[in-house]
Amino acid sequence: MAQSLPSLALAAASLGLSAGFSPGPLFSLVLAQTLRHGPAEGVKVALAPVITDAPIILVCWLVLSRFSGTPAVLGLVSLAGAGLLVRYGLACFTAPPLTAGADGEAPRSLLRGVAANFANPHPYLFWVAIGVPLLLDAAADGSAAVVVFLAVFYLAIVGAKVTAAVVTGRCGRFLSGRGYRLLMAALGLSLFYFAVSFLRQAFSLLFGA
Repeated sequence: MAQSLPSLALAAASLGLSAGFSPGPLFSLVLAQTLRHGPAEGVKVALAPVITDAPIILVCWLVLSRFSGTPAVLGLVSLAGAGLLVRYGLACFTAPPLTAGADGEAPRSLLRGVAANFANPHPYLFWVAIGVPLLLDAAADGSAAVVVFLAVFYLAIVGAKVTAAVVTGRCGRFLSGRGYRLLMAALGLSLFYFAVSFLRQAFSLLFGA
């Protein structure tokens, strides 16, 4: 599933934005820390994926690269990735309006964010089923493609959470507004699109179609 740099960047942006704005432990912590301690603390939480994901990516890369010559295994991984993307897409449509009931969170926001992200199963599922397969595919076109994907993905996921922290600090009503629901719907549709791409790759690897 070789992709041009623009399409790879688009995939990275869509995946990063959907992960950045979707409800989850890290997003909730961004909101809680912002409301209790101000936007600066929420921004610190938003930086957690930059720290936590490197070892996750490395382990997934080493494992999956061992199966680079086994189409059946990679096909099953692509199939799992398609299913995960559909699940994430549906979650975008069914996400309830976010509330950020602060529950006595103390500062040390970056440490809290790192702990929350390491304990969250979603980053592991994402990188093994979606992220690393895309990176392996990009690596066939050279290291520049890998750098582009990672750079755009982290700009998107961190940028989304930083935006949420800043907007929450200024106007918490965004969290329950129509704009948030429309944004999540658009991101959900983009994830369905990429799920189709993963499904095509799965059938190609499994059945040689």
